[in-house]
Amino acid sequence: MYEYAIAWEWLAFAARWFHVVTAIAWIGSSFYFIALDLGLVKRPHLPPGAYGEEWQVHGGGFYHIQKYLVAPAQMPEHLTWFKYESYFTWISGFLMLCIVYYGGADLFLIDRHVLDITPPVAILISLASLAFGWIVYDLLCKSPLGRNTWGLMAVLYVVLVFMAWGYTQLFTGRAAFLHLGAFTATIMSANVFMIIIPNQKIVVADLIAGRTPDPKYGQVAKQRSLHNNYLTLPVIFFMLSNHYPLAFGTAFNWVIAALVFLMGVTIRHWFNTTHARKGRPTWTWIVTVILFILIMWLSTVPKLLTGDTDAAAVAPAFQQFAGNPHFPAVKQLVSTRCSMCHATEPAYEGVVRPPNGVILENDAEIAAHAREIYIQAGRSHAMPPGNVTDITPDERRLLVAWFESAVEGKKQ
Repeated sequence: MYEYAIAWEWLAFAARWFHVVTAIAWIGSSFYFIALDLGLVKRPHLPPGAYGEEWQVHGGGFYHIQKYLVAPAQMPEHLTWFKYESYFTWISGFLMLCIVYYGGADLFLIDRHVLDITPPVAILISLASLAFGWIVYDLLCKSPLGRNTWGLMAVLYVVLVFMAWGYTQLFTGRAAFLHLGAFTATIMSANVFMIIIPNQKIVVADLIAGRTPDPKYGQVAKQRSLHNNYLTLPVIFFMLSNHYPLAFGTAFNWVIAALVFLMGVTIRHWFNTTHARKGRPTWTWIVTVILFILIMWLSTVPKLLTGDTDAAAVAPAFQQFAGNPHFPAVKQLVSTRCSMCHATEPAYEGVVRPPNGVILENDAEIAAHAREIYIQAGRSHAMPPGNVTDITPDERRLLVAWFESAVEGKKQ
């Protein structure tokens, strides 16, 4: 059992490494070609069919790049296809989903206080949601609405917000954010696999056969590429969010997700406008900062929206965490809700060593990790994963009151 757990942990690490490497390759090439496309300049000397050109310098050399909106008059001898970065990013991401969330469904995927389901049911819901996302998105793009790029994006935003809310009604907060990223990434990768590359292959086949390619294939591919461009940054946020419980483990996590999609638009708009040499819209950064501050506020939202008491405002001040009057109750709480994993020899099945090396077996260890306990289990619901030890809202408020009263006491 011990050897199996170690091997499984290393498999997860290898899959994560693979995923990060392929994602860097895909995102890098995507951002590069968007910037290149927007920076193209039309000049009189361009060959027939060429839309624009760009001169670039890198690595001690100069590059002269020309773009054809449909295709050149003749098929070039060699074509470099940018597709495997996308495919392997999705494959490695799905592998991570299987290893971490399907393999550890009871701990990371299911929160029975949210929805009491079995692991097989949760996994089926997960898989169905990914397929559902692509089907709905593709139908919308192919509908009459698809002719209006910005109207289509507005409707897609509504769909994404609905899915953000829906995932929080099905899974743990951490799994909800991860699935929202996977939902979006599936659409992006399927765009490449199902639309962009097949359309480009049709154009290539026409060139080889001596036929004039239909420009509609390039136009459709460009629209899907535009969607991918604006969805990339939110996907990165959701994939990183599992390390930041204040994002996914709070009452308004789905609202935070909705705002993250907007931040992706504002940031990309600045870059896209700049690359197109249409100015530098600094207002987008102001909006982005405001949205991020709003997200920070929502992560610890006060009494105004939740009805909860602001513990910092009413808790008495004391100088040390272990000397705080709340500490005896906190110590008992930690020993019953946390120590089965955070112990020298964890008792929870499948956990062979304390997560992140955090041990909470005595007063000094609990006090040393007060901030982490406050963030992970007090202010957010990240811990215990899936609330497997049934920590109650009152117990979470106790952790908040303990930490905040101790901090206020130290200030005085």
